[in-house]
Parts: sequence; structure tokens; C-alpha cells
Amino acid sequence: MSAPSTAPSPSGNPVTGPVVVAVVGPTATGKSDLALDLAQALSPGGAADLRGGAAAEIVNADAFQLYRGMDVGTAKVPVAERRGIVHHQLDVLDPVEDASVARYQTAARGDLDDIAGRGARAVVVGGSGLYVRALLDHMDFPGTDPAVRAHLEDRAEREGRRSLHDELARLDPDAATSIGPHNTRRIVRALEVIELTGRPYTANLPRQEYVRPAVQIGLDCDREVLDARVANRVERMWDGGLVEEVRALASPEQGGTGAGLGTTASRAVGYAELLACWRGELSLDEARGAIVADTRRLARKQMGWFGRDPRVRWLDAGSPTLLDEALAVVRAADTGGLPDPGAGPVRRSLGS
Repeated sequence: MSAPSTAPSPSGNPVTGPVVVAVVGPTATGKSDLALDLAQALSPGGAADLRGGAAAEIVNADAFQLYRGMDVGTAKVPVAERRGIVHHQLDVLDPVEDASVARYQTAARGDLDDIAGRGARAVVVGGSGLYVRALLDHMDFPGTDPAVRAHLEDRAEREGRRSLHDELARLDPDAATSIGPHNTRRIVRALEVIELTGRPYTANLPRQEYVRPAVQIGLDCDREVLDARVANRVERMWDGGLVEEVRALASPEQGGTGAGLGTTASRAVGYAELLACWRGELSLDEARGAIVADTRRLARKQMGWFGRDPRVRWLDAGSPTLLDEALAVVRAADTGGLPDPGAGPVRRSLGS
């Protein structure tokens, strides 16, 4: 096996540790199960202990599993079923709080630093594409300045958004082309970032470049099979107390008995539909059907996101040798034996 890799930490100090393994892809493909299997196999004494060191640890990259109490509807692995494997970035927010990708990036990269410092392997798992990118890739989150933004918004009101878009075109032509002249909010944000950073807005956009050595394993699935998996998952959630969970979290104004669900949490599939039910917009049966339909749409969106990343190594979620295939990808990553991104056939059923 190759020597442990070295990469800079968020603080700029080098961190030595094994290649980070990320399990990604659409919902209901079995990512959590594979992550547990990998973490167990890659730990000392595991069936495929590739390097020794401390036990592997899991880092969550699902935006809604960050929330305490949102368990059934997010398919969070119960504590008793985590096989004693340490998990990070679960249950770190109250449902009334709004999630922040920038805050997640800082906290989760800190977890990766700590895991590497223990000589352990990090196994990242989740289907929230932006969170995965924020954790693994070069992605900056420039701050905001209320005074600068207010000034730009006032200019947009007085001079018109076309004037601001022309200014953006002079300062960052690529950003102007991407944003277009009609999206005032994004034009203002781009000009704000340029003023605050002194760099083009596009210089702050994510790059498909890992901040530390990593490999992404994507789980693919035929559309018909995945649709059936989604329906079965929703049935299990329904039987497992999803309605009761949402009612216990939601505020009385939202139709529940708890402290409430904030803007971010209330958008989660399974929660949004039941809140709509309690607002009188859907019957309970209609809400259940909407959850199935919306989960299927989410799966296609996730496949579209991850399918655009040529670095993802796709495996068939239904393969009887899935763990062995995933471990082979990890071995190749550890030894620098992976082909160039995008080389060879790529299987992306949902993205076709």
C-alpha cells in the first residue's frame, strides 16, 4: 500500500491521512448500508483492512440528517444499527435552525482533519450534492456586507438591473453570461462578491478539484428498480411513524405540537408534503402519494448532479458483489491506480 497522503487542512496546515472515501448517488440506492459495510471492512481487523490504523469513521453529507429529531423521514441510521462506528454531522442542528453549507463545510472539514489526525479513514456518505462538493472540493463562500448589498440594490432600483448587468459584464464577462440580465438578485450578489474579494465572481465558484485526496463511489440503479425502492421506502417510513414524527416536530401553526420546522427543514421531502396536508392543501393519502412522487423527482435530480462529475466511479446498487467492487475502487485510489476521470464506460441509468 502507498504511504498516507498529505493535503492541506482548512487552516492551511498539512494533514496526513488515507484517501477519503465518499459514497454518493440518488436516494434509496443503499448508500448508508454500503458506507457502513465499507467502514467496517476498512477498519483494523475488518475483512479488507487495507492499511491498519484506527477504525474508520463516517461523516454525513445529507443536509437534512443534520437535524435532530428528523430521523424517520430522512432514513437516518438508528444508533443501535450503526455497528459501533463513529458518525459525524448527525443531529447537530435544531429543526428551527436554517442549514448553512458554509457552516457545514467548516465543521465537516474539521471532522476530516480530526479523523486523519487519528490515523483513521473517513467514509463520507450522502446525496446532497452541494454539501459533498463543499466538503471535498475547492469551494469558497465569500461573506456578505449589508451596506454593500443595500447600495447595489438601491442602484438596481434607481439605474435599472440592465445597468448593473453591464457593469458585471465589464468586471466578469463569464459571470454576466451565466447569470443573464434579468436576475437582479444574482447580479447584485456577483457585484457584492467582486467588491468584497477584489476578484471575479467566477473565481469563487466551485472547481472539480479535491482539497484532499478522495474517491467518490456512486450507486446507480435502473429507473424502474429505483422507483420500486422509493415506493417501498416511503411505505416503511409511513409504517415507521413518519406522520407522528412530523407532527411532533411541527409547531401548532404548522399543524403539529412541537417547536416548529424552520425554512430549511420544512422543505425536506416527507415533511413538506405533510405540512401541506395540515394546511388543508392535500389529504393524507394525497400527501403520501406526493412523497413518493417527490422522492422520485429528487432521485433524478441527484443523479443529474452527480452524473455531471466525471470523477465518480459508478457501481450497480443491486450487484451481489457490491462491497467487493467498492473495495476494489478504494484499493485503486490508495495506490494511485484509478484511471483518469471519465475514462472507460460510465453507467448512469437515471441520467440518460
